[in-house]
Amino acid sequence: MAVIAGSRITEGCRCMMVLVVLVCLCLLVPSEAVGGAKSRPKPQRRPPKTPKVNPTDATPPAQNIDIHQMTGTWYLLNAASKCPHLIKHGTKVEPTVMTITGPSDQVFSVSTKTRHNHQCWEILQQYHLTSTTGKLTLKGTRPELNTDIVVGETDYTSYAVLYYQKQGKITVKLYSRTVDDLSEPMLTKFEQLAEKHGMGLAYLFPFPTYSHCGDVDQDHKLNCVPTC
Repeated sequence: MAVIAGSRITEGCRCMMVLVVLVCLCLLVPSEAVGGAKSRPKPQRRPPKTPKVNPTDATPPAQNIDIHQMTGTWYLLNAASKCPHLIKHGTKVEPTVMTITGPSDQVFSVSTKTRHNHQCWEILQQYHLTSTTGKLTLKGTRPELNTDIVVGETDYTSYAVLYYQKQGKITVKLYSRTVDDLSEPMLTKFEQLAEKHGMGLAYLFPFPTYSHCGDVDQDHKLNCVPTC
C-alpha cells in the first residue's frame, strides 16, 4: 500500500510540474456623528446577488459544430491565460501538440505531448461529451474541479479556438493543423477573442512551432488534469 500511495504522490507531483495550463475583501468603515462621536451603523439591506455566469456559459460553441471532425492532430500556437505559472514562465513555453481520437462511449481520448526539463512527456486525458454540442468536460477529482471545454471557432482543416474554463477562470487556446503560422487576420481575431475575456497582449503566450515531441516511452506518460 505504501508503494502504491508513493507512486500516486509522485505522479501527482509530476502532473503539477509538467502541465500547468489552468486557481476581495470589503472593508466596512463605521460612520461618525458630528463632533466625532461614533454613531451606531444603520442596518443596510443587502443588495440582490448577481447570478454568477461561468466564462464558457457566455461563450457559446460554434454553430452547427461537428465535434467528430475535431479528431486528429492539433499544434498549439498561442494561449491567452492569467495562469500564474504562464505569467511567470511564459517566455519558456515548450512546443505542444494535441491528438484527439474517438469518440468511444461518449468519450474522446486526448494525448498532449510537451517537453519539461528537456524531457518529452505525454499527458493522457479523456474529454467527455455533454448534452451541448461543441462542449466537452474534462473531469477532475471532484465535480467542482471539472474543466469545461468549448469549441469556439474552427474550420476543422486549419485552425481551432478552444476555451478551457475551471473554477471560474478561463484560458483561450489557438490550435493549428500544421506548424505553419496562421494568417495575420486569424491571429488578430484570436487576440480580439482573448480581449473579450479581459486578456490583452500581456496575457498572450505564443508557443514554438518546431521540435515537437515524437514517441514517448511508457515511463513518461501521465494520466492527470492540468492545474490551470
